[in-house]
Amino acid sequence: MGRQTYLIRRGGAYSARLRVPKDLVEAVGRKELVKALGTNDPAEANRRVRAVIDAWLRSFDALRNRGTMAEEDKDELIWSHYQGTLERDEQRRSIVTTDAEIEEAEDAAVAFIQKQKIETSDHLGFLDAALELKLLKDRQSGSQSVEARSRKIKLGALRKHLVRGESALVDHEINAYLETHGLVIGPTDRADLVRKLIRVEIEALMRTVERDEGNFGGEPADQLIKHALERQGPNGAPGEKITDVFEIFARENVGGVSHDRISQMRRDISLLVQIAGPTCPVAKIDKKMVREWKALLVKFPVKATEMRVFKGMTLPEIVAANGTEKKPVLSDRSVNRYLSSLSAFCKWLVNNGYLDQNPVLGMSLAKEKGSTTLPFSTDQLNALFRSPLFTGCQSAEVWSLMAKSGNVLIRDHRYWVPLIMLFSGARPGEIGQLNLSDVREQDGRWIMHITTEGEGEKRTKTKGSMRVVPLHPMLIKLGLVNYHKAQMKAGETELFPNAVRNARGQMMAEFSREFSRYLTRINIKQGRGLSLYSFRHGATDALRRAGYLDEQFGMILGHTQGTTTGRYGILAHGVLRQRAELIDAIDYRDLDLSHLL
Repeated sequence: MGRQTYLIRRGGAYSARLRVPKDLVEAVGRKELVKALGTNDPAEANRRVRAVIDAWLRSFDALRNRGTMAEEDKDELIWSHYQGTLERDEQRRSIVTTDAEIEEAEDAAVAFIQKQKIETSDHLGFLDAALELKLLKDRQSGSQSVEARSRKIKLGALRKHLVRGESALVDHEINAYLETHGLVIGPTDRADLVRKLIRVEIEALMRTVERDEGNFGGEPADQLIKHALERQGPNGAPGEKITDVFEIFARENVGGVSHDRISQMRRDISLLVQIAGPTCPVAKIDKKMVREWKALLVKFPVKATEMRVFKGMTLPEIVAANGTEKKPVLSDRSVNRYLSSLSAFCKWLVNNGYLDQNPVLGMSLAKEKGSTTLPFSTDQLNALFRSPLFTGCQSAEVWSLMAKSGNVLIRDHRYWVPLIMLFSGARPGEIGQLNLSDVREQDGRWIMHITTEGEGEKRTKTKGSMRVVPLHPMLIKLGLVNYHKAQMKAGETELFPNAVRNARGQMMAEFSREFSRYLTRINIKQGRGLSLYSFRHGATDALRRAGYLDEQFGMILGHTQGTTTGRYGILAHGVLRQRAELIDAIDYRDLDLSHLL
């Protein structure tokens, strides 16, 4: 499968292009997004495309995070709309109009008449121009006759709309609620909600008409409103619902975790909200809720949100439907990832006084045997680096043909990332996003600066993951510095310009997935255990074999917070020398890479 290209050229100018994920095509309304970047300069286009792609990816996250509007949401909208209408009416009645405001309105009316060249015979035009002035004078005199007549006219129109099922007068209220709460609603449910909201609007207007007549004690006669209040039950105070508080947690990001991880946590917790309800306050998260959520997760199909058969369903509905569909369900490891997301959020809730204790503690499933990532053995490494991906294959585009020997040499990120991981322990995403300026010579030593600084969208797992890692001498022998110089000469700004993020913004995700399949195709991998991350584990073991303790080389792997790296990677010579000693100690006995030199 070929990589996706974010830039296209049309008529000499560049545009951004992004394929819409299959599960969002219907919601977005198209299979591909295209936006003109307003430049024919390739370097400028590369700079501008990042912001466009990032905005599209965030919109995809927002769409995926939307839940289906539940009955509790409808009840909240019904009651809040009724109360809000009456509160706004009360505020309008309390406004005291000053003489200065009336004079300003008179000047505005005259200016409007002159600008529009309204003739004296145009009575409707004069009425429109003077309406605001009339309202202000009515309020000053206390009569409010114009507003009173307007309310009666609207009341009559609403009753006609209710009979005909028209939605124009309440559409904006429904749309605003859906947008604010990140919800969607089907056509049948929307039609039902339109009728209910018109009834609410009628009831609220009837109260305002009663107020015009001096009666401020009216109660709703429509049982719909009374039942909505009763069914809402205890609710989260404004800003204390699970979804609202999570956004505070995400903004604070006290752990300094990556944008990818925050987005993943948001998606995970959105499944909890599907059983708790969008209006559930965070204070209601307890062991019982977590237990019930976990019971559903262990029956939740893999990639259910991308399957048409489950489209529009909530978590409980998907689990029930899968009783018939029999789709594969989440592994215990995946369930624990969901629980881990919630646990991190709940830990923050405890620290900030929303909860007394973390209800997720002790709730994880037992770890699956054999699921731990393993390092490659020396024999496996030798077999891998003599395989077609590194020595010559039949295609640079089709992964199945990359496992077959041929004359096509691959020398982009697919070649270099495994080697760099092998001799540094760095994460694949950290390597894939490197700018050319991040790889440079310092104090006579070539270094790799893993940072969020510089051009493009760059991320690290945590703030402590920003670090300087010297290049291993073997990487220089293999030609990494020469490759770097060639990219500079070609006018590139990125070390690996063909390394792209997926639709969720994850760098190297597609390569990581395809690399695991590649290992199976060349008979190195059987079942779980080996993956791209095996190189990271191998580098860790190599440092241990060299006699170093974990706490001595943690900063090389990006495991520590607040390292001496700083923001820009300016290291004292002694510190750089110490790191170089660690990197140089990474050695693999009997590993033969001479054929790649």
